[in-house]
Amino acid sequence: MKLVVVSAGLSVPSSTRLLADRLSAAVDRGTPVDTEVIELRDLAVEIAHHLTSGFPGRALAAAQDAVAGADGLIVVTPVFSASYSGLFKSFFDVLDKDALVGKPVLIAATGGTARHSLVLDHALRPLFSHLRAVVVPTGVYAASEDWGAEGLPDRIERAAEELAALMPKARRREEEPVVPFAQHLAALGARPGEQAPVR
Repeated sequence: MKLVVVSAGLSVPSSTRLLADRLSAAVDRGTPVDTEVIELRDLAVEIAHHLTSGFPGRALAAAQDAVAGADGLIVVTPVFSASYSGLFKSFFDVLDKDALVGKPVLIAATGGTARHSLVLDHALRPLFSHLRAVVVPTGVYAASEDWGAEGLPDRIERAAEELAALMPKARRREEEPVVPFAQHLAALGARPGEQAPVR
């Protein structure tokens, strides 16, 4: 199965990337996956060009294809002005509108203070619900004081387990053939234009 991690951290080293790596490692422990990490910092110029020209560069197109082909996503953003970063939002703005439909997504964020932890529910969860993704129940927020403290490892493990449980279901949905409606009617003993018998 393919897991894609989208990290919007800007610095090197980055607490956003550190959280992304811990989340992906926790998923991999429960369900062996092929993991690809997309660093949005490296795509910033191509994202800006896509927004103004409508055409992705080679690296951005590869990232878009990776996200569209993933069985599950981990998305991590630093908190800027009490919300996700502009770079993070811009990347999802340039994805195909159907790229995330039915795709399991684990949302996570990092910030300097625990006061911004609600960003998961007032910004990230609505964004991915709008994109028709399946957002796992547990989001992970890591403030500066959370690193090395109790609680964060448990949240990481719980969120990873929820994502791992949804990924095989997403793969099965993709592999199931679409059955034409007329075939469903025929199985019920009805012809197109007739009502199916009541049973």
